[in-house]
Amino acid sequence: MNAKRTSQITAITGLLLAVAIGFHLYGFHEGRQTMLIAATILAGIPIASKAFKALKMKAFSIELLVTIAVVGALFIGEYVESAAVTFLFLFGAYLEARTLEKTRSSLRKLIDMAPLEATVIRDGETQTISVDDVIEGDRVVIRSGEKVAIDGRIVTGKASLNEAAITGESVPASKMIDDRVFSGTIVDHGFIEVIAERVGDDTTFARIIELVEDAQESQSKTEKFLDRFANIYTPSIVVLSVLVYIFTRNIEMTLTFLVIACPGALVISAPVSIVAGIGNGARNGVLIKGGDIMEKLAKIDTVVFDKTGTLTRGKPEVTDIHSIEIERTDLLRLVAEAETISEHHLGQTIVKEAKKQGLQLLSEPQNVEVIKGNGIQATIDGKVLTVGNRKLMDAKDILIDSEMEAYATAREKEGNTAIFASINGKISGILSIADQIRPEAKKALRELRASGVRQIIMLTGDNRHTAELVGAQLGLDQVYAELLPEEKVAMIKQLKAAGHRVAMAGDGINDAPAIATADIGLAMGEGGTDISMETADIVLMADRLDQFSHAYSLAKATVRNMKQNTFFAVGTVALLLTGVLLGKVFLASGMLIHELSVLLVILNAIRLIRYTKRKSFNQRKIKFDLQAQ
Repeated sequence: MNAKRTSQITAITGLLLAVAIGFHLYGFHEGRQTMLIAATILAGIPIASKAFKALKMKAFSIELLVTIAVVGALFIGEYVESAAVTFLFLFGAYLEARTLEKTRSSLRKLIDMAPLEATVIRDGETQTISVDDVIEGDRVVIRSGEKVAIDGRIVTGKASLNEAAITGESVPASKMIDDRVFSGTIVDHGFIEVIAERVGDDTTFARIIELVEDAQESQSKTEKFLDRFANIYTPSIVVLSVLVYIFTRNIEMTLTFLVIACPGALVISAPVSIVAGIGNGARNGVLIKGGDIMEKLAKIDTVVFDKTGTLTRGKPEVTDIHSIEIERTDLLRLVAEAETISEHHLGQTIVKEAKKQGLQLLSEPQNVEVIKGNGIQATIDGKVLTVGNRKLMDAKDILIDSEMEAYATAREKEGNTAIFASINGKISGILSIADQIRPEAKKALRELRASGVRQIIMLTGDNRHTAELVGAQLGLDQVYAELLPEEKVAMIKQLKAAGHRVAMAGDGINDAPAIATADIGLAMGEGGTDISMETADIVLMADRLDQFSHAYSLAKATVRNMKQNTFFAVGTVALLLTGVLLGKVFLASGMLIHELSVLLVILNAIRLIRYTKRKSFNQRKIKFDLQAQ
């Protein structure tokens, strides 16, 4: 039965009860009884219907307990009690549905942001079509105030885009030719034309909605336990009610015991907190893939970071090209042509630099061999190019003389990554690439420590000098450099074997194995690869580390909220049942308190929707600073 139907029946039942009160005040006893019975039947039918459907599925529901109690109350002539119980139960269900709807508001707002139409240029004509009819390769026109309907790259124009639907960031982002745009974002001002690369359900925005929907439907361990508990608890209450009647011979006390023992607040205590927490994350650009992930995240004590694109901006620049027996531009062109097929940040940086210098990349790389974590080898114009780090040069028996080694070490100590380039087995140059530490990184790591993270470690395939420089600037506990993907996995396993709860954050394809191995895997969404996003348990859509610190403190707050709700629900039922057995709590009053407990549990969970880490962080920071002194 939907919320609208429930509200209608609840309103009519309430009206009948009001009329019954009026009849009572004016002494119309028969009219009062008729109104009470009518109210009981009207409100009782949907309750009994749900109980019957549950029985057909061999399940003992809360509605079954209420139905038994109402039939019993009618049988003994307690019409006031029967009408009050059915009305309160139905009214409670209506309020519960309305209140729970608020916890899903973040998802609903996301869905409302979905674009419905797109303007495309086909056969030289501009036409507006349904977003479902856009195909890959379409040239899509987006003007000021319009929503982006596809994922793609800008080919003409520039604009300022509001990407809050994707990243949770309200500050507009400037976009120009070759920049990527995402479905669901809005052009604040400007004009762009975009070639559609992803359409329909394949867009980033559609995937976000799907991930959040799946996450809100998935269950945490606490929820699964409560479901199993309720399946045992409900029939047990029926048996206990029979025992109460056998020992007391008081049918009214027995019926009250039956109704008051309904585990309504207990059953929803965990799900409502999880849904609210996941909704808060989605609104802040953090995709948490389920209640189980939320509980695991709250227990993390060790965080492991990749460097490039995670602790650093992921937007490195070529700072120097040192060539031997070849022109610098020729070396850059050859290396860039080899790197055109690379997904690695550093490879794409070299390609970007070549285009920036106006070089034409015409040759297709042949005999390509990508060595994850080390580099690439390919044939260009008949020349065998080997591009990568020292390990790759050693593996291919390419000699690095003392002069080149000294130059590379000097560049690395200045914070650069040295990329060796060899032509036909001989070192022909070194390309220096530097990346800046994310501006929010230091604050985010401090917040993580204040929230309960005990150690922060960096695992990177980059050189030792650059890694140690970054580690010192950020105050990391440990730094491990020049690692292959499988070595990162081994380090994660070692940490887990030592008893640590480990989260791994990365963004590249080479990080996917380590992300999958960790207790919690995090991927940087906007700049991350598809495989790292699919592998990860949590996706940070704005590529901001402060989103991670928000997710961690949110997870702790959500688990804390679940525990509060569970304690309150169990405590309320225990107190009410004690009151029933002592003859202090009766059917109508007990039912009212029971429904109020359900609403209080929901209202407590709703606080998570507006949760921000700022206030709780400030409180923990004081404690953290005191401990550090």
